[in-house]
Amino acid sequence: MVQKLKNYIGGRWVESSAANYTPVHNPATCELLAECPDSPRVDVDKAVKAASAAYEEWRSTPLLNRAQYMFQLKTALEERFEELVAMVVKENGKTRDEARGEVRRGIESVDFATSVSSLMRGYKTEDISTGIDETAERQPLGVFAAITPFNFPLMVPLWFLPTAITCGNTFVLKPSPQTPISMQLLFEILDDLDLPEGVVNLVQGGKDSALAVMEHPDVIGVSFVGSTPVAKIVYETCAKHGKRVQAQGGAKNYIAVMPDANLEASVANIMGSAFGCAGQRCLAGSVVVAVGDAYEPLKRELLKRASGLRVGYGLAENTQMGTVISDQSRQRIEGMIQEGVNEGATPVLDGRGIKVEGYENGSFVGPTILDGVTPEMKVARDEIFGPVLSVMHVPDFESMVQVINQSRYGNAASIFTSSGKYAREFKYRIRAGNIGINVGVAAATASFPFGGQKESFFGDLHGQGQDAIEFYTDRKILIERWL
Repeated sequence: MVQKLKNYIGGRWVESSAANYTPVHNPATCELLAECPDSPRVDVDKAVKAASAAYEEWRSTPLLNRAQYMFQLKTALEERFEELVAMVVKENGKTRDEARGEVRRGIESVDFATSVSSLMRGYKTEDISTGIDETAERQPLGVFAAITPFNFPLMVPLWFLPTAITCGNTFVLKPSPQTPISMQLLFEILDDLDLPEGVVNLVQGGKDSALAVMEHPDVIGVSFVGSTPVAKIVYETCAKHGKRVQAQGGAKNYIAVMPDANLEASVANIMGSAFGCAGQRCLAGSVVVAVGDAYEPLKRELLKRASGLRVGYGLAENTQMGTVISDQSRQRIEGMIQEGVNEGATPVLDGRGIKVEGYENGSFVGPTILDGVTPEMKVARDEIFGPVLSVMHVPDFESMVQVINQSRYGNAASIFTSSGKYAREFKYRIRAGNIGINVGVAAATASFPFGGQKESFFGDLHGQGQDAIEFYTDRKILIERWL
């Protein structure tokens, strides 16, 4: 019997009211792993009501006591580390090492939540006027929710949930129906912590569940990570209903390579950025801009290294690149590669049609390098979300800056150079929220906000770091005089 996933509401596993279920497949083996309910609005309403009912008791729980749950959660995640890794591989398709990195980053976010007691402080001024003192106190707000993506099924939810509940809020999580099992494992762990009933809730589902979360009157704020078109909808819908919102959208991340860069180190970093997680991350480097004389040697080395990548099932230890999330995604990526060719790009390495022995029906796309890409081409402008690296050639630093800044996305950008001058100019002038200097994947650690600009982010406060504390709390101003 294939497992039908349940929701976790009010401290209990409950059957969904769903009429329909979405199959969850291993994208490499095509094995049916589970069936995910398309939970209707009534299920979301039950989850939000449970969270609302739990809020007053939870917010009055001493902050240090709330933080203790995060220490317990961290220990439990460490104990089940490899189990979580294996599930991320099975339902997402990434390699074991990539999944280990994801789980480790998720644990770092839990670690950050243990520090909320020192970050949630207010401030006070005595004698703001004669005999009057003024204080700003941070307080939680109520029920928060997150709508999370398939590409990091464990890590991204942990950007939000631990900090939100340690701040004193209660929480409803709606994960991607393509990768829902990792969240079932996480909530099994949370259930073992004996949190008060209703503090954390899980609703499995798709579009209807997401809309119900965004429109529910008792949800104070929503965190979202996904594509830009959906991020815009999330931002607009939540704003319409008077909610706080942080909506992380898509990306088209550029990597600049200067003639003075260390070629070997640069290419090693670019490989991980472009082809790690099969290109399915919002920080993936998808366009490399070779400046001046860097072009020919860079192209040769990229082709050499990418051609040798071992593509296969992620649970095999020698696999260097796994699958994309689904066959539908594979077809879309291959279609965009063809569009690039039709526009004049040259596929110096073509990953279409790759077959992996023993997994012939898997959703594999091999590493692909498109040469001769120009800024007006679709492959240079639109997010592909697959293992496709476009190569551009520009004459100088100024041309590179212009090319990168004309992108409508602003999630991340990196430069490889030995020049402090170029590095500083790049950091200063490039309009992107995460900047890498000789770093291929400019991913913020949990104590810093995850930047994003232009059409890569909609909102005011980013996920992670001090921004998260700001998002999950509000300041209440106390003005007092004693006569």
